[in-house]
Amino acid sequence: MSKTAIVVFSDPASGSEEALGRLFNALFLTLELKEKGEEVALIFQGAGARWPAELAGPTHPAQALYQAVIDRVAGICGGCADVFGATAAASATGLRLVRERAIAGTTGVLDLSRYLDQGFRLVTF
Repeated sequence: MSKTAIVVFSDPASGSEEALGRLFNALFLTLELKEKGEEVALIFQGAGARWPAELAGPTHPAQALYQAVIDRVAGICGGCADVFGATAAASATGLRLVRERAIAGTTGVLDLSRYLDQGFRLVTF
């Protein structure tokens, strides 16, 4: 069985169709792998740390798809949330802010290399 970590970097603050399209594709791939019974982790990193708060709203077009895969969210990069001004909103979602790797100038980031070490393939959106 394959293991996949899906990383969302796209920025909802851009307001672009491309950013929303990347999010939809990340969520859909997560759902496909989940339905196949494969191990899948959905990660919000970089400016993508802003997405969970956006998706919490019941009128967001991706909200239903997000709810279908929320159990596969591995976390939100804590340092990224800090840098992009999303810490309070991300914390309010109840999802885990991950600060497992100390990086100068941050409060710690989610370490993507550990997924590679564990045999995950990384897919980025």
